[in-house]
Amino acid sequence: MWGIRSTSNAARSRFDYILLGAMALLVFLGALSIMSAVNSLSFTNSVVRTHLIALPVSAVAFLVGWSFNYQIYDEQWKALYGFILALLVGVLLFGSYQRGSRSWFVLPFFSMQPSEICRVASILVAAAFLDRRGRRMREVSSLVAVGFLLLPIFGLIMMQPDFSSVVITFPAFLILLYCAGASIFYLGLIVLLATVSGFFTISWTYIYLHPELMEYGVIRVFHALAYNGWYIAGFSVLLILLGYGAWWFFKQLRVFLPSFYFVLATLVVLIGLFGGIFVEHQMKPHQRKRVETFLAPRSDPKGAGYNVLQAQIAMGAGGVTGSGLFSGTQSRLGFVPERHTDFILAVVGEELGLWGTLLVLGLYLLILWRIIAIAYMSSDRYGYLVCSGIFGMFFTYMMVNFGMLIGLVPVAGIPLPFISYGGSNLVSSLWALGIVQSVYARRIRA
Repeated sequence: MWGIRSTSNAARSRFDYILLGAMALLVFLGALSIMSAVNSLSFTNSVVRTHLIALPVSAVAFLVGWSFNYQIYDEQWKALYGFILALLVGVLLFGSYQRGSRSWFVLPFFSMQPSEICRVASILVAAAFLDRRGRRMREVSSLVAVGFLLLPIFGLIMMQPDFSSVVITFPAFLILLYCAGASIFYLGLIVLLATVSGFFTISWTYIYLHPELMEYGVIRVFHALAYNGWYIAGFSVLLILLGYGAWWFFKQLRVFLPSFYFVLATLVVLIGLFGGIFVEHQMKPHQRKRVETFLAPRSDPKGAGYNVLQAQIAMGAGGVTGSGLFSGTQSRLGFVPERHTDFILAVVGEELGLWGTLLVLGLYLLILWRIIAIAYMSSDRYGYLVCSGIFGMFFTYMMVNFGMLIGLVPVAGIPLPFISYGGSNLVSSLWALGIVQSVYARRIRA
């Protein structure tokens, strides 16, 4: 898998120029899109100045990632883990409270969001930990150990709270675990657990949008699970009895399934319920609005659904060829909110048209393809795992942003790397690709 050798001149190159070119073109398109998006805003100068500062800092981060031997992170993973925890604790103690969360360090000339840097660093840490587990990855103890390793990181991020960071990081770790050799069965249980938690949260939000459903007794009981301890206890007992009853029923039919499966299924639903309750109580009003927008964007076109609908109108207005850079009426006239961050794709779609949007998508797919190729070229398992985790991160970024624009996923407040405005995200993204280039540069042992 790794350690592939070649005697060609391309194999001796220290840069993957396809990856480098796709990244540079995305950064260039991003800079143009940001400048166009904020051209008519009152804080244009501030945004442009900050982005112009972020560009050279990001370039340095890329060069640092490329020039340093990536295996240093493998050797010093414990120190890196401590650095991550120190950053996340520090932002909770000394960070600035903005938009309902304490996620930023405000410095004299710019702000920094530690969770962006910690996301890439946690992939490096997890890859080092998984590399040491080796053939034991198929054991459930390995997943438990990884869970205990990552739990403090996720916990500190949730305390900010920063749900969008969890949305990006969780799938990346699932892909990393799969590439490390974790059992498909156990990974499926993790996905099922997340699905059950999401089901409870989305269902309770749907009931909130349709209060007439509370006329039904079953719906009232289901809704009370989020707030009433007695109902939770009763549901838990009922679920345990149902699990035991299902096991007994199959046994009478002489279908001898291991009791472990029934215990596991019961635990998944119970833990999913408590996970849904936790999210329900931690969710901020603006985050709940995003779920409501996903469920019924047209039910409140001037309120919760305004952002998505205006972004889709802007995309449609661009047509195939677009209206031209700095010429988009929907974005320039202020109809598309957060157009330089969350909805930057709407600006691309309106001004560069379908072809411009497909160009951005194609460049992302090109980057993902090169990351996969470099993972297989890696000279060791650690490099392979690092590339796998970084692939998972960028793949999730791409799917969430494109899915958000067409209404397939809720608006999550997640930037599109290289295109959206956000210095911390740009720095961490270029650092991540610099690390991938480091794996490529050292793919052949000396």
